Amino acid sequence: MIHWERYRTIRFEKHDRILVATLNRPETLNAVTPEMHGELVEMFSDFDQDASSDVLVLTGAGRGFCSGADLKGGVSSVDPTETAERTFREARRLISSILETDKPMIAAVNGPAAGLGVTLALFCDIVIASERARLGDTHVKVGLVAGDGGAVIWPLLVGVNKAKELLMTGEMLDAQEALRIHLVNHVVPHEDLIPTALEKARHLASGNTFAIRATKRAVNVYLKWMAAQVLDLSLSLERLSFERLFRPEASKQGPLSS
Repeated sequence: MIHWERYRTIRFEKHDRILVATLNRPETLNAVTPEMHGELVEMFSDFDQDASSDVLVLTGAGRGFCSGADLKGGVSSVDPTETAERTFREARRLISSILETDKPMIAAVNGPAAGLGVTLALFCDIVIASERARLGDTHVKVGLVAGDGGAVIWPLLVGVNKAKELLMTGEMLDAQEALRIHLVNHVVPHEDLIPTALEKARHLASGNTFAIRATKRAVNVYLKWMAAQVLDLSLSLERLSFERLFRPEASKQGPLSS
């Protein structure tokens, strides 16, 4: 039995065999702290093992889905040798835990989804966005590389050149533009977001469990292959950019060379 009540930064509700997970730091647009980052890794693994849940709906509390990493503490609060080591190690586990589960996952994007937040949404199997949603990988805007999954998933969804444009500019897209370029599956009125996500989840939960999960497993072989090709390098480059940002001496090493 999974003890969902032990989580501190994510809230859970059960709707029959549907698990609704709500990122629960609304005062920061659900920005990801080290604690939440660790809980996200556990959450996907726990969901995979939970015999009472067939479908996951992931959303955010308040006005936002997830605004990415919480950097509000500034340089003084960040230990690049300890926090970064743990976080980047967990980042590999996070993407792996998402790709390893055969159960369907739906992102209900209720507001801004940026950085790691948009990565979480896009790695779900179905992305349903509120008309109020805005989506973008904004790593570059704070001087970081989009390494924690963005370099894997964006080219697969929108094509290589469009992905490079959006990742290198950090542009935030409104919901209709995200739909137009196939970044999300559906856009609905804000008040219909959760009902629509639950309706889709019920449809999946009532289907042939083996066929649905086996189909997802087959498709995920391609995603896993892409992650295996890209993720180690992209995370290493993100960590390098993190060190250059938060350790002045690292920035003196000069530009990136091949």
